[in-house]
Parts: sequence; C-alpha cells; structure tokens
Amino acid sequence: MDVYHQIIVRQQEWAKRRGIILIGSAGERGEKNYTSTLSENLFEPLSEAAKESFGHGNGNETVGTPTHTAKMQALHSSSALGVNVFHYWQSNRQFGEIAAACGFCKKVDCPTTEISFEGQYKIEGIERIPPHLDIVFGNKTEAKYGCYAIESKFTEPFSARGHGGLKPAYLQDEVVWKPYPSLHRLALQLEPEDTVFKYLHAAQLIKHVLGLTSAFGKDRFKLLYLWYDVPGEESAAHKGEIENFISNAKEDGVELSALTYQELFQNLCRSAGVENKGYLDYLKDRYF
Repeated sequence: MDVYHQIIVRQQEWAKRRGIILIGSAGERGEKNYTSTLSENLFEPLSEAAKESFGHGNGNETVGTPTHTAKMQALHSSSALGVNVFHYWQSNRQFGEIAAACGFCKKVDCPTTEISFEGQYKIEGIERIPPHLDIVFGNKTEAKYGCYAIESKFTEPFSARGHGGLKPAYLQDEVVWKPYPSLHRLALQLEPEDTVFKYLHAAQLIKHVLGLTSAFGKDRFKLLYLWYDVPGEESAAHKGEIENFISNAKEDGVELSALTYQELFQNLCRSAGVENKGYLDYLKDRYF
C-alpha cells in the first residue's frame, strides 16, 4: 500500500474507534473521508482568532459550499493536522514550548507573542497572489527574527495530484532574486513546470522565501518544512528532495530546516509534561 493510502486508512481507523460517522467530499457523494462536523475532526474548537485567519484564506477550509464539504473536515486535511498540533499552544499561550519543539528557539527565551494560521506575504515587485503559510509565529519587534514560519504537509507530497512549477511572472524581476543566486538557478528549472522534484513542492517554498524576505528582510525569518513521515521508498525519496532543496537554500543563507511531525511529537513528549497529557494522548492515538 502506498504512503497516501496508508495515511488514509490510519485516519479511517481512528474515526471508527471514536465512533465518528464519515461522509463524502460532497456529502453523500465521494469517498467517505470527511467528518460530519468540523468539531469532530479537531482536538478543540477553533478560537476566534483562528477562525478569522482561515476566513481570510481562499481554500474553503472551515466553511463548506453547497457542493463541497469544508476542506478541514477531511481526515487527511493538512490544515486539520496543523490546527490539532499548534492551536492548543495558541489558545494556552505557551509559545515557548511548541517553538522550542520545532527547533526555532530555546523554551525559556522565546520571543513569540502570537501564533496564527494562513499567513500571506506578498512578494514585492511580483503581482501574484501569495501562497499561504500554514503556521506563523509572530515575534517581538526587537527580536532577531521577525517571525518563525511553517509550511506543513500531510498527504500532499504523496498525492496523485502532484504540484505545479513557477509562473514566468516570478522570474521577470531580477531585483527579487539578487539575494538568492542559488535559488534563482533552481527556479529557472521550475518554470513553467517542475520536472526536478516529484514529491517536494519546491516552487511553493521558493515563493515563501521571497514573500518572507519582502516582509521581514533576508536575515530576519526562519522557515520550517514540517512533514508527516511514513517509512518506505516514497518517504525516503521525499526526504532526499528536501535535503537537496535545503542545500540550495543554505548556499544563499536562508534559514530553512526540516522536521517530521513524528520528531516534533517526540520533542513535545519529552518536554511538555503531564499537564498536557490529554492533548498528547489525542495526538498519539490519532497520528502517531
């Protein structure tokens, strides 16, 4: 069984243990991989701040349409995974715990003042809609890094849908690329289609780097690629592509790192303590 379907089956088994009745992507139609309500797919209800963040997005994450169930109700939703892991720390405002587990900073010296979802940072000089960063840690104004940003992946790298390359518009302004000669060389190979990476959405990561640079400056952000690992050939190939991309980014001085959700969970188990047992038990039962 391929990685994508291994994840789907595990999530369906979790729903069955919980007695959750599943529906299709269009209610009665489509494969039954969606919960009937959003709350059934989340550890805790969304805060007003989180609702607002997703409301500003363009992906119908939390509210369905007459023809489609809300995307976050999917068992395999990466936004649901991100919310289930990070919303807990947003709501209890223990930013240092989760920031340290991600490798961004020390727990006792964390500059984060907020956690938000669906961050958008426009690339200066490029008239395109910016991609959404899944999770953003906003830091104090005087901090060395203006933000810590996370691109989160669940099933996407292993989906049959694949991913796109870079539109020509991204390569027309040479000023944008001046700080990033290595990424520029790579970007030229991704326009208009990505024939280099099978699993990693490299074009999306490049756009995140450019957007964060426009918003904070080249040396004032950290970017984390956070992904869900299922051992096997596909995941090994995905990991190789991640390492290839990070190598290119580091040649340009980009503070980009990668972490699996499994590694993040182990970090939290070591540091979070018994007071967070309910949250950790939920994550272990569902994802790990």
